[in-house]
Amino acid sequence: MSDDRLIVALDLPNVIAGLELAKTLGDAVSFYKIGLGMLTGGGLALANELKQEHGKRIFLDMKFFDIGATVEAAVRGIAQFDLDFLTVHGDPHVVRAAREGAGGSDLKILAVTVLTSLDRADLDASCIKAGNMTDLVQERAAHAFDAGADGVIASPQEAALIRALPQAAGKLIVTPGVRPAGATLGDQKRVTTPAQAIANGADHIVVGRPIWQATDPRAAAQAILDELASA
Repeated sequence: MSDDRLIVALDLPNVIAGLELAKTLGDAVSFYKIGLGMLTGGGLALANELKQEHGKRIFLDMKFFDIGATVEAAVRGIAQFDLDFLTVHGDPHVVRAAREGAGGSDLKILAVTVLTSLDRADLDASCIKAGNMTDLVQERAAHAFDAGADGVIASPQEAALIRALPQAAGKLIVTPGVRPAGATLGDQKRVTTPAQAIANGADHIVVGRPIWQATDPRAAAQAILDELASA
């Protein structure tokens, strides 16, 4: 069984491309993220096929944000598909509604703290409260845990601070913004290497472009897995 600490992001245009990449990666990868960009390209169908027919774990990255009743209904609908992780924004009313919608299913609700593509200047432009970025992420993580989140999505640079929170005991930390040494950053701004993310307290890392843009995606994934094994 592959090391499921690596979650490969299928940030591809449609189901066909997603299945092709999964076929290429084969048994090297056991956990996949399907995000909002894939939704209109058959993302839910892909999630179900990879889960039910190929035995893969699935992280559905929808980042739900709405009034409580709408979030609850949306999560209840997702929970029937027997997927593994689902993201919502980390606002407490959203997390509580999502937790209610998940009911007694095994679906883990992960709260987004602050997107890893954002920095303090971006938050200022969005009129988000002043303060140090890491302090804000810690505060949002604590509130999300208190509201019932099973885990959080956060930059690997902040994983250690979140892990140190009393509320983080037994909770998951999943980190996008992970780049192997020498890889381009793309639209990510708060990044570390895979090994450093795990050392900082992450349970899972999410990697997309450095794998699916590689000349040999399976070799790229295996290099990350080898790095995790030696961390």
